[in-house]
Amino acid sequence: MELIFGLEPEMWEAVQVLVIGFMFLLIIVLWIKLARMNKKYKRMMRGGTENLEQMLIQMQESYRQAAAANQNYMESVQHLEKEVKKLKGHVEVIRYNAFPDQGSDMSFSIAFLDEERDGVVLTGIHGRNESYLYAKPIKQGVSSYSLSPEEKQVIDLIMEKAGKPQRPSSGND
Repeated sequence: MELIFGLEPEMWEAVQVLVIGFMFLLIIVLWIKLARMNKKYKRMMRGGTENLEQMLIQMQESYRQAAAANQNYMESVQHLEKEVKKLKGHVEVIRYNAFPDQGSDMSFSIAFLDEERDGVVLTGIHGRNESYLYAKPIKQGVSSYSLSPEEKQVIDLIMEKAGKPQRPSSGND
């Protein structure tokens, strides 16, 4: 008895049958997958190559429209970002006793500033018999009017919280 690849002839025949059976099974699986893919291809190509070309042209046009819309949205967002920076969104209040010999912390200074450090500081001085309210414009953290220590403090608080450098000093402070 002669050995084939180290196997007896009956064993060799069994290996051949198994390999042929496996290959047959593989061919059936691939045939099924090919049939499914062919069906999808025919569905996509329904009506000929003109439809595929038309579909690509429509997709390109849709892409162009989406890109133009995206550009418009980006411009709108940039415009809104600029507008938001102009909003007086940074607000701080400090209360204090303007006249230590009378009353309590009834006086206040409140600052409303935007990203450019522009805005206004309101100060209310409360005394026993009268109250005063002052408004001072602020441009880039500086006022053309003299600022009290409390007004300077409230502006500096905003700058500190906003992560901006401290208010520049001016001759009017």
